Amino acid sequence: MGVTDQGATVWLTGLPSAGKTTIAHALADRLRGEGHRVEVLDGDEIREFLSAGLGFSREDRHTNVQRIGFVAELLASHGVKALVPVIAPYADSREAVRKRHEAAGTKYLEVHVATPVEVCSVRDVKGLYAKQAAGQLSGLTGVDDPYEAPAAPDLRIETHTQDVSGSAAALHALLTERGLA
Repeated sequence: MGVTDQGATVWLTGLPSAGKTTIAHALADRLRGEGHRVEVLDGDEIREFLSAGLGFSREDRHTNVQRIGFVAELLASHGVKALVPVIAPYADSREAVRKRHEAAGTKYLEVHVATPVEVCSVRDVKGLYAKQAAGQLSGLTGVDDPYEAPAAPDLRIETHTQDVSGSAAALHALLTERGLA
């Protein structure tokens, strides 16, 4: 098995509008260009197709994260780099996904896209912070719903101090260091 055949899950956790999906797609483009098989498991798409009917309670968020973790591990175990830009706000949910990967012998990396809420709310890619401020939305992660930042991620990226290409390059360097790129 060559290096490009080694699958792994790379979970990018962080607040809404932190830059998770943007970094994942930039990294995916680079990895594909190098001959890797890559899938980006976008949280919004998963919610629409795999987790339809789930809300945003703690239990539903946990179920959603476990479903995504299952799919990511399945892909990774077949030689795909599964990039997962999904908030996953609870540490115990992320830990359960990590344990599933470890039990299966599948590589798993946790990346904290550590963009401060003040920066995220200005970016407000999907208008969630504006809706929350206007009272049209409650349970926004990091505002009026918890976000438990990883204590010891494999990598912490601060998108407010480096651009997308720098962020993707830092993540690529981590993959290279771990023998995955």
